Amino acid sequence: MMITVKRVEPKENYILELEFNNSEVKYFDMKEYLDHGIFKELQNPKLFNSVKVFFETINWDNGADLCPEVLYRKSTYDMNPN
Repeated sequence: MMITVKRVEPKENYILELEFNNSEVKYFDMKEYLDHGIFKELQNPKLFNSVKVFFETINWDNGADLCPEVLYRKSTYDMNPN
């Protein structure tokens, strides 16, 4: 089954809550991406919070996006895994 994103909700501290098409809800920490390329712009909380589901993955108003496979593989079931 191909993994796709059904729902995304931005949380505090640059965490995304994601619901996938297999009904799993997981959390993705964006902090490691925020110093690179187009993702630097997402340090602006207003822009970070503009995240939405777009063609079965997520994107932001500045055009940044991430593929659903990466989101699924690198996300955790715990919002605060440390």
